[in-house]
Amino acid sequence: MSTARAYHHGNLRAALVDAGVQVVREHGAAGADAVALRDLARRVGVSHNAAYRHFADREELLGEIAGVGMTALTEAIAARLATLGEPDAVRAARLALREIGRGYVAFALADAGLFRLAFAAYPSLAGAPAMEPELEATVEASPFGQLNRALDALVEVGYLAPDARPGAEFTCWSLVHGLAMLFLEGPLQRLGPAERESIVEGALAAIDRGFGGTTGGAWPPLG
Repeated sequence: MSTARAYHHGNLRAALVDAGVQVVREHGAAGADAVALRDLARRVGVSHNAAYRHFADREELLGEIAGVGMTALTEAIAARLATLGEPDAVRAARLALREIGRGYVAFALADAGLFRLAFAAYPSLAGAPAMEPELEATVEASPFGQLNRALDALVEVGYLAPDARPGAEFTCWSLVHGLAMLFLEGPLQRLGPAERESIVEGALAAIDRGFGGTTGGAWPPLG
């Protein structure tokens, strides 16, 4: 069914966003550049003037589409976390961090256009300790919030030392985002799935070992 047929009176804004998501996915990594409000209006079967009554400009529309991408990434990671079912608290916390990393990179590779757009429009974390309530809620309901909660859980179960917790979220985020970008457009983009998986697993294992080392325990590998 085409997007135009899916449009119903009174829901034009949502229809335009849905059409924008479709365009981004169709064009992959270059998806954001392919989004034009006039073209989306044609897709949903309305005049471009009608479309401009819902969005002040293209940037506002891209922000809405980026929000869809961020929500999709958050839900993809949450789905992975929901399947863990590990009774041991320490292993559960370690596995959760690993699944967040796996899910992040997997989403980037599977939905490159939405992934790029989502982070192009990600709210600035400058001055994070003094965030406005609305921004704080946005961050908490994002992969960054999932990551922070996973790291806090590692501290709670005694795997990550409290004095090693500050800034750990940026170490983890830099690692998985850097790998995602290397696979998407860097010198690693020609690697096959098995090679990419090996690199991701090795990097996540190194992070896990490093965090366990902060408490000096003889922690077994996750396997």
